[in-house]
Amino acid sequence: MASGPAPDPRVVDTITQVSDRLRAVRDERGLTLAEVSATTGVSTSTLSRLETGQRRPTLELLLALALAYDVPLSDLVGEPAVGDPRVRLQPREVNGRVVVPLTRHPGSPQVWKLVIAASDTTPRVRTHEGHEWLYVMTGQLRLVLGAHDVTLTAGQAAEFDTRVPHWFGSTGAVGAEILSIFGPQGERVHVRATTVRSDQRAARG
Repeated sequence: MASGPAPDPRVVDTITQVSDRLRAVRDERGLTLAEVSATTGVSTSTLSRLETGQRRPTLELLLALALAYDVPLSDLVGEPAVGDPRVRLQPREVNGRVVVPLTRHPGSPQVWKLVIAASDTTPRVRTHEGHEWLYVMTGQLRLVLGAHDVTLTAGQAAEFDTRVPHWFGSTGAVGAEILSIFGPQGERVHVRATTVRSDQRAARG
């Protein structure tokens, strides 16, 4: 019996990367599987299998998730590589912040530029799998990490395990523009900065 034509490897690669994209977008939104399930009507077990690659996504499921995450469908499925190295910047608003994705390759560290308004001062502490590195380009950034509450200024960076309860936002004085690099659990960037000032350590002591 004759077999059909072999599938295009670019299509196969795109499909296999969907699970990483789904997990990365959900982590970016700070949502649990249960919260996504309540919004979409898709069971948590199905969502989990989609994110671990144990189930192939259907168009119906992808559309429901794209609507729930308020992202273009292409953010979940990606696009087959065609040799163009340029990153297509698609700024969007997430929880009152302007987020600009700077990378589009799931499975490797994800990079975003975030614009945080001066009014974004209410901590919403969360935890999730992964490791994050933050670099302040302009303004001031308040970082709440476990028992630490520190201020980062332009040119300073912080690195932390996202399983530790954390939140970052404005100090209330000015807004901030930052770079965020997020990687899977155990994956770390190679720049590390200590940002806790001695007077802050004394105040907490």
